Amino acid sequence: MSESETESEESEQKFECKAYAVPPPAPIIDIDEFRCWALYRALISEFVATLLLLYITVASVIGYKVQSSADQCDGVGVIGLAWASGGMIFVLVYGNTTISGGHINPAVTFGLMLTRKMTVLRGVLYMAAQCLGAIVGTAIVKGTMDKHAYDSNGGGANVVASGYSRGAALAAEIIGTSILVFIVFYSIDPKLKAMDSSIPLLAPLPMGFAVFAVHLATIPITGAGTNPARSLGAAVIYNHSNAWDDHWIFWVGPLGGAMAAAVYYHFNPKDAINAIDDAMDQFEPNPSN
Repeated sequence: MSESETESEESEQKFECKAYAVPPPAPIIDIDEFRCWALYRALISEFVATLLLLYITVASVIGYKVQSSADQCDGVGVIGLAWASGGMIFVLVYGNTTISGGHINPAVTFGLMLTRKMTVLRGVLYMAAQCLGAIVGTAIVKGTMDKHAYDSNGGGANVVASGYSRGAALAAEIIGTSILVFIVFYSIDPKLKAMDSSIPLLAPLPMGFAVFAVHLATIPITGAGTNPARSLGAAVIYNHSNAWDDHWIFWVGPLGGAMAAAVYYHFNPKDAINAIDDAMDQFEPNPSN
């Protein structure tokens, strides 16, 4: 047997023996979390990360509208807005994963709560920190931007675009958020971590690309909500009636999409097929048939 074949067999044996551990479901409420500094550090992380996300995304939207008001071909365009959001998610998740998990989105937090990957108490506090960070981030944009430019361009708030129905907008938010949360689930899956130790370091990359792709599809319809904190922060600071008329869509849609992704991840068809295959392997073939 050649040396290369021996090394190949040894690597295969190592791969086969490499095990992974699925963390036990998190308790619904854990009062002891209040005594841990790690919780408060995580809340600060979520607050700051969402603040930075809103500053970049809202400023990008208003800046693009100002630039393109005279010439439709001017400004960064929809692709530029999508890159701004996707790039910021990549950077922020990469920098905050080891502190808070890098959720930066109540829909992501809600999906992880449903699959018992975090306590309800921590999840609710995360959402509060994200929403507060979004409001402060948008307030900074308003405070540093020309008032006329801010008000005349809708404050970067999410609204249903002209020509689209509420049903179409709701569907866009559900589908877009389900894609994002689905990618989050599989990026943190313990099976992937067991296969390659570099997977956790690369996890922010598919998340950033998912945000980029979803924004390309949903910006023309809803301005790409898919993040209730982002929609809430912009609506609170802008505070005009048109920002609140369909605001429910930007909560029901993302949370519904997160629920759909959680259900699909928990009842993954591939896992069911593998279970059937394992069961069939237990049967001996009958030569008489």
